[in-house]
Amino acid sequence: MAVFIDVKVIPRSARSGLAGTRDGMLLIRLNAPPVEGAANAELIGVLSAALRVPKRDISIVSGTRGRLKRVRVDGVTEEFVRGACQLSD
Repeated sequence: MAVFIDVKVIPRSARSGLAGTRDGMLLIRLNAPPVEGAANAELIGVLSAALRVPKRDISIVSGTRGRLKRVRVDGVTEEFVRGACQLSD
């Protein structure tokens, strides 16, 4: 069981965390700069904390070098992700 989430990241923000939705995607602010994978690692950490799943269950499927990403989360349902991230349909 896996859920795919479309994510838009904003690197170099004042603080990291979920910031709602924009254009049907989960918006996540990251304190890390987008260099040497720092922002991607922080994205996985933010999602891990928000969804209460281990980091090993989260992977970036596409968009590793851009702001628009597709993330796979194993071991959760779509309903759980929607509730945890407060996403609407």
